[in-house]
Amino acid sequence: MLRKRLIAYAVGLALAAHPLVSTAASEMRLALVIGNASYAYVPRLQNSTNDAKGIAATLRSLGFKVVEVIDGDKKEMSQAISRLRNELKNRDAVAMLYYAGHGLQLDWQNYMVPVDARLDDSKDVPAQTVNVDQVLSVFRESRTRMNIVVLDACRNNPFSDKRGSGGLAQIDAPSSTFISFATAPGNVAEDGDDDMGNGLYTHFLLQELKRPAKIEDVFKRVRLQVRKRSQGRQIPWDSSSLEEDFEFNDGSTAVAAALARIDQENQFLKEKADWDKIKNSKNADDFYAYLEKYPNGRVSEQATFALEQLAKARITAQKDKNGIVQDAGQKRYRVGDEYVISMRDTKSGKEIKKHTTRVEKIENGLVYWAGNFGEEITTEDGASKVGFAADGKYEYDPPVPIQPGDAFQVGKRWISESIQTFRGKQSKRTDSAKVVGFEEVTLPSGKYPTFKVAIEVSVNNDIRVNNVFWFEPGWGKPVKRTRVLFRNGVELLNETYELVSRKRGAG
Repeated sequence: MLRKRLIAYAVGLALAAHPLVSTAASEMRLALVIGNASYAYVPRLQNSTNDAKGIAATLRSLGFKVVEVIDGDKKEMSQAISRLRNELKNRDAVAMLYYAGHGLQLDWQNYMVPVDARLDDSKDVPAQTVNVDQVLSVFRESRTRMNIVVLDACRNNPFSDKRGSGGLAQIDAPSSTFISFATAPGNVAEDGDDDMGNGLYTHFLLQELKRPAKIEDVFKRVRLQVRKRSQGRQIPWDSSSLEEDFEFNDGSTAVAAALARIDQENQFLKEKADWDKIKNSKNADDFYAYLEKYPNGRVSEQATFALEQLAKARITAQKDKNGIVQDAGQKRYRVGDEYVISMRDTKSGKEIKKHTTRVEKIENGLVYWAGNFGEEITTEDGASKVGFAADGKYEYDPPVPIQPGDAFQVGKRWISESIQTFRGKQSKRTDSAKVVGFEEVTLPSGKYPTFKVAIEVSVNNDIRVNNVFWFEPGWGKPVKRTRVLFRNGVELLNETYELVSRKRGAG
């Protein structure tokens, strides 16, 4: 009865403060939508103009003012960007670019190809195409509140290598920006078929835009559906630097949000119960269904890693600007892997001890370690299941992920929750993680190209731990870690761990 009263009260407050209509009326939403298909010098595309028209209509229904260009030449596209600049001037806006058509990359820049472009050589690309950065520059100059860039521009490239590379180049999202590519950088997307009426990516995007959900949920569900329909040949790619939530369709989320605040604890237990049912499954469809239900859930990184193992991506991994090639599904551990780690007090620099640990066996998705610090058990994606500290043994259910379930990507975030057991006492642990940057770390043992991951840990609201990890992709243990532990606001520990040596096992 109390729960029913709380729900009724929350619903009443939500309805009073936020009636079931889009909040778009209270904020400036402006989108530039371009769809090019009727190319003069290369074969036309099948669905890109349909895609743009569908997106434009959907965005208008969601409160966006739309600048629409269909089969635009270079002049028309440039004029549309100028109009976008004028519309955004001195406006605290949510701004968006959607482009469907041919696209290519050259020297780590991405270009939209107008219908009148005639590209005979790489020097023609900057002159006859439109650099995506022109639109990003307009957003920066206008000081927009939030930016969204969607590029369904990775279709089969009719231009030879001398005029630019196939697919698009990976870029990190500028401040307050969400970027989505129809497929992974350097790969091509499917243009759909007559029955579908849209490109594969936009077909699912049109469905998800109408669904009340946070922006990250929208694009994660699109990613899953495209991956499943293409059997791993096409996997959309996102990059985000957003610091606040956004919903395309926000007209009916107020009640859901109010209920979620009341039911947060039950939500974790529900996610965990659903996870426990499938965590040992060998059927990829179970993990597709789980991630469709919980695209940004508390166990989603573990589910993502499991899916990567069972439904191998059929895309070609590309080097990023730092020369790193990441295989999202690669194994991070082998039997015989050995690490020697120096643990020292950060403030004094004094070494506390050297820690040696070795992978003894890998069974049923679990990695068993042995060393002079005690036994440790992780999952194959690196999540901690059983660990030891100076004060004893810790167990986590579900295991706590300290790496993403797929590739490292600057700006990627995740939150995990776990039941932590220590000396027979259970506590609730919450980890908030973000890949904050790429760094080349220099240690006495060598130089390492790493992704820096910051994780803030809260245990029962009285213990807080600020962790920073430096991971080289493909390896399960970080090359460096800092850890600062607080209890009730008082600093108790400040430690640094650095790799002394490591070697890869044979099995």
